[in-house]
Amino acid sequence: MERAAIRRGFVDLEAGQLHYAECGSRDAAAVLLLHQTPRSWREYRLVLPILGARYRAVAMDTVGFGDSSVPDWPATIEGWALAARHLLDALGIGRAHVVGHHTGGVVAVELAAAFPERVDRLVLSSTPFTDAGFRRERAQRPPIDEVEPAGDGAHLAALWRKRQSFYPQRRPDLLTAFVIDALGVIDRVEEGHRAVGNYHMEDRIGRVTQPVLVIRAGADPFASPHAAALCARLANGRLVDIDGGMVPLPEQMPEAFATVVRDFLAGP
Repeated sequence: MERAAIRRGFVDLEAGQLHYAECGSRDAAAVLLLHQTPRSWREYRLVLPILGARYRAVAMDTVGFGDSSVPDWPATIEGWALAARHLLDALGIGRAHVVGHHTGGVVAVELAAAFPERVDRLVLSSTPFTDAGFRRERAQRPPIDEVEPAGDGAHLAALWRKRQSFYPQRRPDLLTAFVIDALGVIDRVEEGHRAVGNYHMEDRIGRVTQPVLVIRAGADPFASPHAAALCARLANGRLVDIDGGMVPLPEQMPEAFATVVRDFLAGP
């Protein structure tokens, strides 16, 4: 199947300029892709052309990450979901399928809960279920990606080591992509993790009535344990496993990821 070319652009929102990348015909059904933090749209750079062969696939940079502007309000899941809705408005997309990975999945839950008329089907990849127990556990854990900038650049290696065990061996390209994005927001690299840790998903997930696919990456220790609990709380959810998938699943296994998403979106 021929792959579509990637187009990039900005829209002006109340939060500032929001950057996005897209593939496919603008007349096709839309798929909005939301990345984990502290990443950017590049997490989907290999997935976009595959989905773009059938859909208008749009990957946005979450407000404050990638090339999107840093807003003057605190980072919250609710704020990010509202910005995603405003992006759909700006692009003339009335209704879209939504795909979220890690933090992006949490944003996708809020987008579907707050604006159900704008979300068709929902794909939650490696998405944690954030209830009171999750928040207590997260509050007791050390920062996930925070490092102290050092004059000799030691923080670069420290950032690499923090993530190394969660990425496949012999794929330094994947860790390099992570470090590049993380360095762009190094002074607030924990914002996304804190926003997830403060989100009361248990109060919102009951509003999600759309068909939902929960993707469980088998080798992702952060999210894999949450998949069954998340799926059980969805009114119309089902679970699929991608064996060997790790934290950078959309980049690590783009064909497998895109195929699972495409089959779900095309299903009855």
